[in-house]
Amino acid sequence: MWQEISRIGKKLVEHGLVESHFGNISVRVGNKMIITRSGCPLDEVTEGNVVEIDVDNPCSMDIIASSESIVHREIYKNTSALAIIHAHCPYAVTQSLLNDKNSLVPVDSEGKYFLDEIPVIKGDIGTEKLAYNTADALGKYKGTIVYSHGTFAAGKILDDAYITTTQIEHSCKIKYLYDMAKK
Repeated sequence: MWQEISRIGKKLVEHGLVESHFGNISVRVGNKMIITRSGCPLDEVTEGNVVEIDVDNPCSMDIIASSESIVHREIYKNTSALAIIHAHCPYAVTQSLLNDKNSLVPVDSEGKYFLDEIPVIKGDIGTEKLAYNTADALGKYKGTIVYSHGTFAAGKILDDAYITTTQIEHSCKIKYLYDMAKK
């Protein structure tokens, strides 16, 4: 499983969706999740850079897991997700800072078709508030943007979450360029 996390981590960095040491990836396996460790460079994921933790309850391994493991845990407990990607997509972060609404409506046809709208939620990094708000949004949408922090996308497999992450970033980039051209 760590090999799939590694493959997706490399793609995220290669395509500019995260800087190497920011963001995290997890996969649910039964009542456990395999998640990247805190500070793990996503383009260098190895077997030693992931940790298995319990989905239902905090455990001793949480201390070395990603600081966003609380968010991943809440998503797994409250949605049908089996894979989650949290990325610090630059245009998504920018759009969250420019947008004073609770959602972003894509202007591009693919974004409208695949995403409809993208909720913009609030909550500090690694907090219960962020965990609750993210799980709530991902119960209704494929992905969400956390104000000034990045995206969370969920799917049945990592490729689903990756596609949603790329679509959110693409739609945010198009919206940014479109809004700038209108000025």
